[in-house]
Order: sequence, then structure tokens, then C-alpha cells
Amino acid sequence: MKSILENREGLAREIDKVAEVASYLWQKGWAERNGGNITVNITEYVDDEIRKMHAISEVFPIGKRLPFLKDCYFYCKGTNMRMRDLARHPMENGSVIKIIDDCASYVIIADNPVRPTSELPSHLSVHNYLLSINSPYKASVHTHPIELVAMSHNKRFLEKDVASHLLWSMIPETKAFCPKGLGIVPYLLPGSVELADATIKELSDYDVVMWEKHGVFAVDSDVMQAFDQIDVLNKSALIYIAAKNMGFEPDGMSDEQMKEMSLAFNLPK
Repeated sequence: MKSILENREGLAREIDKVAEVASYLWQKGWAERNGGNITVNITEYVDDEIRKMHAISEVFPIGKRLPFLKDCYFYCKGTNMRMRDLARHPMENGSVIKIIDDCASYVIIADNPVRPTSELPSHLSVHNYLLSINSPYKASVHTHPIELVAMSHNKRFLEKDVASHLLWSMIPETKAFCPKGLGIVPYLLPGSVELADATIKELSDYDVVMWEKHGVFAVDSDVMQAFDQIDVLNKSALIYIAAKNMGFEPDGMSDEQMKEMSLAFNLPK
């Protein structure tokens, strides 16, 4: 069977990025078993031939109406699929779906009838929000970074912007590359509408959101950029934990030093 990626350089390049990021998530130990999800809006790479393709699945309900997603196309990691397998065979462990005219259902169009993640309604709700505000962001990544999740077990770090300021203070690059910091969502049932709504609320101020005792959800212009933000934040968490393991509380950068960084790199204060 001909793959949807054949002779479509732009689309193939985006899926290659997904596979590369999936490999990183597995290598870092952030994607145990089938843990984590990736969803990318690929509508800009869809040509007339793709639009004429017939569905290879039945119509599946999303569970809610998402009006900004009408006729949008997404690459989605498959349910119960492993990141380590997706890294090697992205079109066998994920699929391309189309949101149909009712904006409340989808069909799979390629390459195989791999049902998307059970957290699809949450991911699509976020993408609907991003389109509603004309955001350039096209990719969402959910993963389980060990050190950040560990920090979420301490109530102090769940207070607004406490974790952000601590992580920014560990190394200058964190403030530079994650200038909005880390939003916090108290524990909610994974995959629930409540979790999706709480995440969307945080995304009005942050690009990366911590789900208490669960993982991190990030959005950005592509999947690599979303991964980079998580990676930088978790590096700061590693530095903090390393210092604690050596028996001392790290000083961190001072408020004046971080203010200097913000001014020098034209970052949000």
C-alpha cells in the first residue's frame, strides 16, 4: 500500500520529527510502555489528492464539538502504542485523521486504521483553542519527565510560579528558552474533559503545563520545539535535584540576575 508520505516532502519531514522526538522520549525514560502522546496539526501539508482520500475507518465521535477543527488533519500517536516503536515506524504506530464536517467526529485516512490515543479529545481540545486564538502552534506533546513529575509531589512546587522561578534560577538558558515558565494543573483524571479544560486555561499564560503527579503537556510551532521546552525545564530540575543530593540547597540565580537576563534577551519579565 502506498504511504501518504510518499512524494510529500513537507509532510514526511514533520513525521520524521515526530519519530525523532519519540526516540528521545524513550531514551530519556519519559515514555514507559505506551506512556505519552504526540499530536500534530498537519493541515498545511494536505494537498487535493489527500482531501480526496476515502476513510479507512468508521466514524468515531470525539465527545465534544470543536468548531475550529472542521476539515483539519492531524497525525496522532496510536492508542496503546509505544514511543520506542513509533520512533522506528511512525505510520504503523500512529495515523492521520480528518475532523469531519460536524466538528465532533473524525475518521482515519492513512496509512493504517490505528485508533488514536485515548487522550485524543484533550489534545484536540487544545488544538481547537490554539486555532481560535490564531496561534502559530501546531504540535502538542505529553510525556512523563521523571524529575519534573517528582517535583509535583511537593505541594510547595504546585503554588503558582514557584516551580517556574526555581527552574529559571538553576541555569540561564531555562529563562531564555522557556520564558513563560511552567503552568500547574492540580491532579485530575487523565484523559478527562476537566483536565483538558484546566490545561487550556493554563495555556493562556504558559506553553508548558505540569499535570500534578502525572506528566507535562507542551505546545509549540512543531514537535521538536515542544520537546525542547520540556527538555530545558527538566534539565533545571535535574540540576536542582543534583544539588539537593549533594546535601545543599542551591543558591540559584538572584532576582537581579534573572531581571538582567530578561532585559538582555528581551524576555517577558
